[in-house]
Amino acid sequence: MGIVFFVSVYGGALGAEFGGGFLGSPLASIELKAEPVSADPLVGGYVITNTMITTWIAILVLGLVSYLGTRRIKEVPGRLQGFLEVVLGFFIDITESVAGPEKARRFFPLVVTIFLFIVTSNWLGILPGFGTIGRFEPAEELIHHKEAVAEKAGDELDLDKVKLQIFEGSGAVALLPFGSVDSVATGHDYEEKVGEGQRAGVLVPFLRSANTDINTPMAMALVAMFMVHFWGFSVLGVFGHLGKFLNFKEGPIGLFVGLLEIVSELARIISFTFRLFGNIFAGEVLLIAMAFLIPLIGLVPFLGLELFVGLIQAFIFAMLTLVFATTATISHGGDEH
Repeated sequence: MGIVFFVSVYGGALGAEFGGGFLGSPLASIELKAEPVSADPLVGGYVITNTMITTWIAILVLGLVSYLGTRRIKEVPGRLQGFLEVVLGFFIDITESVAGPEKARRFFPLVVTIFLFIVTSNWLGILPGFGTIGRFEPAEELIHHKEAVAEKAGDELDLDKVKLQIFEGSGAVALLPFGSVDSVATGHDYEEKVGEGQRAGVLVPFLRSANTDINTPMAMALVAMFMVHFWGFSVLGVFGHLGKFLNFKEGPIGLFVGLLEIVSELARIISFTFRLFGNIFAGEVLLIAMAFLIPLIGLVPFLGLELFVGLIQAFIFAMLTLVFATTATISHGGDEH
């Protein structure tokens, strides 16, 4: 372990200052928004991003696992069928304990779907190839794009702040190789550092964890809250559910409390979105930083941490959906507890 730790430190960015760095790669570009996987729209004006691809992969994985686990259902289940029965049985027990047997079967499909999709998307994001293989964007194209953005904002682009990577070979696909910690340049001096058979630019990854794109958590939050209120209307009726928010019967205090409930519902969407997005995006940044500083052994504990965080965040999102759905279908009147 001591030898592996020494090799990891000496092979990373820290060791590059002392002649090492044979395992490290440049610090990957970190973008808040999802990046398109092609320079031009693939279908008309429609742009496909790397998080969309990961979302589709997660859906295919879940569909395949579901098919394989249920195509030959037996009284004595096999390993996959038994595993699925344990997971689904666990969530059925939880939904029944929170919402009661009658409502549990109504809430169960959405709750378990949210959990399975989020945990699958989160765990896919730590596989090799995520963030390290992608489309090569030349320096000229990147600088032109940043100049257009700066000009639109009324600023002037500082080329020294444009960080570029130097890649070997040619082609539309690039990857971050080992031992390339020092293969970096800026928009000001990249032409001087690029040698024969090399090119300067940035790597736009083909794959990126779906929940690091704020649009994905927000979409799930909107779906979850829409269904919460749909169940509220279906169980309590239109006036019964709306009475929680527009309460004229109890005077000014009741009306004020109802307005606070409306603010609370909007806050739930924001909380849903940023809790999941913030945790998963921060985890991705942490893995990138550790792979840059201490490759190999430095990544191991944080990969385990990301597995745990990905599971916990999926469980929290699903459980909050269940709790909100349960409270939305309970009348605020004195005849129910």
